[in-house]
Amino acid sequence: MSDLFKDIKKIEFAGLNSDNPLSYRYYQPHKVIHGKTMAEHLRIAVCWWHTFCWNGFDIFGEGTFDHPWLKQNDPMHAAEMKVDAMFEFLTKMDLKYFTFHDRDIAPEGNSLKESNANVQKIADKIAAKMQTSGKELLWGTANLFSNKRYMAGAATNPNPEVFAYAVAQVKNAIDVTQKLHGHNYVFWGGREGYDSLLNTDLKHEADQFAKFLSLAVEYKHKIGFKGTFLIEPKPCEPTKHQYDYDTATVFAFLQKYNLEKEFKVNIEGNHATLSGHSYPHEVAYALANNMFGSIDANQGDAQLGWDTDQFPMQLGDVTQVIYMILRAGGFTTGGFNFDTKLRRQSIDLVDYFYAHISGVDTLARCLINAVDLIEKGKLAHAVQDRYAGWQGTLGKEILGGKQTAESLAQHVLENNVNPKPVSAHQELWEMALNNGIK
Repeated sequence: MSDLFKDIKKIEFAGLNSDNPLSYRYYQPHKVIHGKTMAEHLRIAVCWWHTFCWNGFDIFGEGTFDHPWLKQNDPMHAAEMKVDAMFEFLTKMDLKYFTFHDRDIAPEGNSLKESNANVQKIADKIAAKMQTSGKELLWGTANLFSNKRYMAGAATNPNPEVFAYAVAQVKNAIDVTQKLHGHNYVFWGGREGYDSLLNTDLKHEADQFAKFLSLAVEYKHKIGFKGTFLIEPKPCEPTKHQYDYDTATVFAFLQKYNLEKEFKVNIEGNHATLSGHSYPHEVAYALANNMFGSIDANQGDAQLGWDTDQFPMQLGDVTQVIYMILRAGGFTTGGFNFDTKLRRQSIDLVDYFYAHISGVDTLARCLINAVDLIEKGKLAHAVQDRYAGWQGTLGKEILGGKQTAESLAQHVLENNVNPKPVSAHQELWEMALNNGIK
């Protein structure tokens, strides 16, 4: 193991009475709860990009971080140091999974051939680390938004040569993800959208995007990649409008192009709120439409109108999200990925640990809350009682296609049906959720 974090010991569970910030108060990875260990339920991943690639810059100021892997003059040497940093960090945090874009793990070269070679070389080092550590790749993806060639999009670019380049880059990223036995592959259309309708052909770009995804699906089946393809919704930023606006938009798009059986969604908490929805809403919609895949666990700031990627702290929303996931059977190939970054004032290496410990404990705490709500049945009647009428004769006949508009009208008239309002007891169930948060 490397010694980039040599002054920090492995993070252990110390319980609620611990005042050591370098310990878990809730997370016990091997503790069995609701039929699985906490680690198996949550499947927590650390992202490569914000954690080891971002240097603390923003659009108003230069980078603030001065970490060892950021100070290297040789880009490939820096890439190798970041591999060491990731696996040392995962081991000391006692977390199993990681995620990356191709350009996170290796620098771009002077040609795609050189770029692909860089990625493959670093992937070999990652594979060796995985072999000795037991860590796993939750998902891989390609960065189709940073290079200026993608300033007008990748799959939706007006230049077919850019489209072709993006396909070639994605092919290599899928190859690397398969090589590293990744559980999923993510498509995030960072610049698949528009800034002005005056120079944009919406139909043409939608058709291009569908073709791009279809080519990826065709290649996936050709090489026998067993992971799940995920699409990550986001409404805007950097473009004014992005085509993967929210989960409902993604679902409609996939249905239009007969791709709905090939993809699920990777939902980000901060993206949900940017789209005007709640984090639980996006998860509920995905579950209702068999689109749920994975989670980018973060949150935004209500006073800031952009994607701040903060570590999750909202206990109510996270408890509700985990409650719904558990009720639906839990993760299959997905998990909770920390697509999160330090505040740029948090410049010490130990701040990575403080931040991730806080995020991990939030997930663990909310898992405990959600299991308690399920096992004690505190929300059991919130839905089933409200829809109980649909289990009766009339409800079954309506949904079963045995009633027509005429027969229903006749039923109402002949039986003098006059439904009375029934309370939804909304505040009661909100109180039950609130009281379940500990």
